Amino acid sequence: MSIAAMVAQRSTCLRRKVGAIIVKDKRILTTGYNGAPVKMKHCQDVGCIRLKDSLPSGERHELCRGLHAEQNAIIQAAYHGIAINNAILYCTNKPCVICAKMIINSGIIKVYYRDDYSDPLADQIFAETTMELERLIL
Repeated sequence: MSIAAMVAQRSTCLRRKVGAIIVKDKRILTTGYNGAPVKMKHCQDVGCIRLKDSLPSGERHELCRGLHAEQNAIIQAAYHGIAINNAILYCTNKPCVICAKMIINSGIIKVYYRDDYSDPLADQIFAETTMELERLIL
């Protein structure tokens, strides 16, 4: 989890710095942090849409320039041809509903997270699967 926290420091988000790592057989496969897609300007450069429009956390995820840390870690695996089925994801924040669906479909079998994130639909989706979800309090 401390490595995920270190990765989070690369985040360019103005509201929340989140880091994620995907691990299998005690090896780090990929990392991800929240920020804008490649070759796009980051919120720290052009401002935050969500702050400007006073959008509350957990709502209207599509109104954001950035990708979530979990999404970026999964995308990095796909981009580099790294299989992440049966892997474990460590994330500094509990995944939202969008990330929950991606995590489940990617074949990840367990998620450890540090900080809570209120998203009742994500909780419901995780509960309907065999996905293990565990909060690590350090």
